[in-house]
Amino acid sequence: MDRLAEIFGKENVLKDEPMSRHTTFRIGGAADFFVKVQTISQLQEAMRYLKKEQIPFYIVGNGSNLLVRDEGVRGVVLQLGERFSGYEFLHETPGSVAQSGTAVDKNQIVMVRAKAGSLLGRLGKEFAEYSLSGFEFASGIPGTLGGAVYMNAGAYGGEIKDILVRATLMDMDGSLFEFTNQQMQFGYRKSIAAEKNYIVLEADLALHVSSKEEVLAKMAELSAQRRLKQPLEYPSAGSTFKRPKGYFAGKLIMDAGLRGFQVGGAQVSEKHCGFVINTGDATAEDVTELIRQVAERVKAQSGVTLEPEVKLLGEF
Repeated sequence: MDRLAEIFGKENVLKDEPMSRHTTFRIGGAADFFVKVQTISQLQEAMRYLKKEQIPFYIVGNGSNLLVRDEGVRGVVLQLGERFSGYEFLHETPGSVAQSGTAVDKNQIVMVRAKAGSLLGRLGKEFAEYSLSGFEFASGIPGTLGGAVYMNAGAYGGEIKDILVRATLMDMDGSLFEFTNQQMQFGYRKSIAAEKNYIVLEADLALHVSSKEEVLAKMAELSAQRRLKQPLEYPSAGSTFKRPKGYFAGKLIMDAGLRGFQVGGAQVSEKHCGFVINTGDATAEDVTELIRQVAERVKAQSGVTLEPEVKLLGEF
């Protein structure tokens, strides 16, 4: 794998790297190689090399919706590095456009181009400083913009599809494409990026001018709801199951008598049954067995099929 060091620099290539360090579940064995990608050209060159040599590779973001097998990952895990973070305004920087007591034109739209590796929480805080609204729902999601676009992430009535205008994607051959909102074919926790396994590189977002106070107040309100209702004190991958049409996964699990149900170190959260948490020493096998048993018992109880939202990496 000397070629990887040539492409990325030795400091960006880690051998036998525990994936538990790179997922919010804090679970997962070692990847043969874990690489931080800093530029699009690096990514393209690495993909060409890995495909030519028939070495399996995987692209990850912040690892916030990921469960990695206990035996680890064979091949190469590529993570978008620090230079895939940041944003720019597509016209004059708005400044802090709304001071307290100043009239605000809430019909004014500001276009922002943000890179896929940007953390959603950091973007939310930055946009609030510029008095921009529309991103509040995403500011508490522990992931990156790329992952959010890939799966049309949403919370508290908002989804990425509501603010995305255009996205730049890359296919597994290294070709670049621009997709409009409509071409992204957004649905509930899905997009054309997920369907065709494209890599999200950046996204143009349409945000509305508001007042800084209103944006911060909304973010604080949603943050308080999260702390009250979600088990943020434990490692997890967020909502474990997709929401079945016409139902709420957490309520179905609770009604099946599974609040606090545990397999090894994995547990159905007592605070929110839609979350599977790592109580401290959970393995990926614990989590997958818990998910299997929960889905089986909910199906028997209600007739509803639960589909996992968390993505699996490695062979299960």
